Amino acid sequence: MADEERHLIEAGQHGDVEAFNQLVRLYEGRVYNLCYRMLGDSDSAADASQETFLSAFRNLRRFRGGSFRSWMLRIATNTCYDILRARKRRPAISLDAALATDDTSPHAFDPPDQHESPAEVALRRELGAAIQQGLNHLPEDQRITVILCDIQGRPYDEIARITGTTLGTVKSRLSRGRARLRDLLKAGELLPARYRHEGENHGT
Repeated sequence: MADEERHLIEAGQHGDVEAFNQLVRLYEGRVYNLCYRMLGDSDSAADASQETFLSAFRNLRRFRGGSFRSWMLRIATNTCYDILRARKRRPAISLDAALATDDTSPHAFDPPDQHESPAEVALRRELGAAIQQGLNHLPEDQRITVILCDIQGRPYDEIARITGTTLGTVKSRLSRGRARLRDLLKAGELLPARYRHEGENHGT
């Protein structure tokens, strides 16, 4: 943990709201991205992110060291699980709407490359939307594991801490999730035509 981050945490634990707001600014993009990928729409992701940081602020004094990032992402993960459970109890929207993707969020996909052409930007967004649709169909435990590993780049041991599981469970869920996502992208033809064509040419 960097000295600056440690100082901000200690100040926040003593009630310094501005110090905590600086921590929020450090992690808001990563937390929002996780919530968006788990929940599939920007409004739910914004609500989940806000609840994550409120919960973190209320429980900051309980943080006893280690990786603050892992601690924060675990809160975000649990918040998303709570929202997904509530959706199952109160299906207020149609299944199609729940699975719809929203690419208007500023953190939903990677920022554009300045050298990209308009066609390349459109294709990248189409690919991102297809991947999000595939993620929406994964079981929740596989979805969070794929998000943390393949989208956020977290190592297995950190994913185990965030999800409260073992390394073996992480590897198993990741393997199943990747395989399922591949099958969904191929069988459901969620991928843009260009990528489907290239995959067929390479026998994948």
